[in-house]
Amino acid sequence: MRKRPGLSASLPRAAALAAALGAQAAAAQAACPIELAVYSEAGTGAGIDFRPGTTAAVTNSFRMVLDRGVVLDGVVMWSQEPARPLGMLMRDCPEGDVTGEELAACTVWEGVIYAVDARGEVSPLPAQGTDAPRTLILADLGRALRLSSVADAAGPPSAPGDVFALSGCQE
Repeated sequence: MRKRPGLSASLPRAAALAAALGAQAAAAQAACPIELAVYSEAGTGAGIDFRPGTTAAVTNSFRMVLDRGVVLDGVVMWSQEPARPLGMLMRDCPEGDVTGEELAACTVWEGVIYAVDARGEVSPLPAQGTDAPRTLILADLGRALRLSSVADAAGPPSAPGDVFALSGCQE
């Protein structure tokens, strides 16, 4: 039986891809706080727009736009031990107080978000108030979206890969 490479094997490849996307990030190189950063994925054109966090527990929030206008809402919360930025992408969640079951039903991805700097070093996503990293890796995003409920009557949108390059800064 063949062993599948784990996350530790895929991170160096993702970091190499991230470094290759550095040219795209050069245009967005000027200092931009993470809460105003805009990222794009090369294969599908999917985009991420960050916004300031909404509570002490939600350190970052963002919106992901896939093809055909599919919009997912995202939040980042830091876990306790080990401390990591855990991202969640949701679609069509109910407003107000929701149960864990309702939240699980509308969540299409959960995972760790990594940042890659100009030297190709991988670290956790920074919190608000710090400069946006050149590249983000949303661990296992593509697979999760392919298996999720984001499909509609026209079928599923194109699932992006896991690597997003800084492409701009909101004014």
